[in-house]
Amino acid sequence: MRVLEYTVSESYDGKKLYTFLKGELHASARTITKLRHSKNSMSINGEFARTIDILKTGDRVTLRLPEIESDIPATHFNDLNIVYEDEDIMVVNKPPFLAMHPTHNHQGDTLANEFAAYFRSKGENIPFRAVGRLDKCTSGLVILALNRHAASVMSANYDKTYIAVADGEFHGFGTIDRPIYRPDPGKTLRAVGETGEGAVTHWTALETNGKMSVLRITLETGRTHQIRVHFSSLGAPLAGDEMYGSSNTLIGRAALHCAEVSFLHPITKEKMHFTAPLPDDMQKVIDLID
Repeated sequence: MRVLEYTVSESYDGKKLYTFLKGELHASARTITKLRHSKNSMSINGEFARTIDILKTGDRVTLRLPEIESDIPATHFNDLNIVYEDEDIMVVNKPPFLAMHPTHNHQGDTLANEFAAYFRSKGENIPFRAVGRLDKCTSGLVILALNRHAASVMSANYDKTYIAVADGEFHGFGTIDRPIYRPDPGKTLRAVGETGEGAVTHWTALETNGKMSVLRITLETGRTHQIRVHFSSLGAPLAGDEMYGSSNTLIGRAALHCAEVSFLHPITKEKMHFTAPLPDDMQKVIDLID
């Protein structure tokens, strides 16, 4: 159980504990509800507290974050490539061809299973909470929240930078602003279409040989397969992405890597920034473009 302790500042003198939870911690309504209904989860100066209790400057607020246990099977098959870990978050570098969550096609061979194995080996059973997801074929950085509060605070408060190789020639920079929808509810395939949800992708060309281009990409939205769909809609699918029309055989997957993540730590508010080097398969393709 994660225990958090805070000293009340003058700005919350005379305010309710609820106001403190919302304003200082940015706790979600769901997290606050869980705290209210969990025994001994909130105290002020060591005494049982309610969200309606009034705070004074210098009060010590202690929160014991309630947690559920994970039911994901612990399967150890490939050590986590941990870039950073503390009591609230973990950042890992996911290899390509590794699915995030168990599905009917993936049982026991996902990042979630390896995550479960890692923590259970330490006597902990922490639910798998990915802050944003990567496709199975996509490599790179994944942020994992290690408690409910961290997951809530970080749900949309992060930035990612991707490196991709696209079929085709790109120069300068640009933005793709095209809605994305799901033509067949029974399939994962997405497409650009006016009936879809808004999706915005920004790109900068790093280098090109006229046939392929290396791109730096950032997103304003996080639709499923967004980068892959957007570049396919330009007639320039990511190299190796057979699902979206690439016939490039230089790489056996969509050439997409999450190279950087930036965010404020959900508890300390410290600015965090992490990078991950390109995997070998993408580097080999890029070397051919140089």
